[in-house]
Amino acid sequence: MKLFINTNRTGYAPDQIRRTMTVAELIAALEELPEDAQVYLKHDNGYTYGGISWNDLEEDWSDEKDLEELD
Repeated sequence: MKLFINTNRTGYAPDQIRRTMTVAELIAALEELPEDAQVYLKHDNGYTYGGISWNDLEEDWSDEKDLEELD
């Protein structure tokens, strides 16, 4: 089985995005799938594709709200 995540450009900066999934929502969605399903990013209505690796994951703690939660 393959899981395709259709990607759409909806802004040019994170603060322009009205809604995105939380980690909890993403985990809940993924729990319904087989653990060995491969994940692909689907761009431009299937014109181009990409994969996801550990090196692609990037954390950004620059939001003051996120920093306050660490205290």
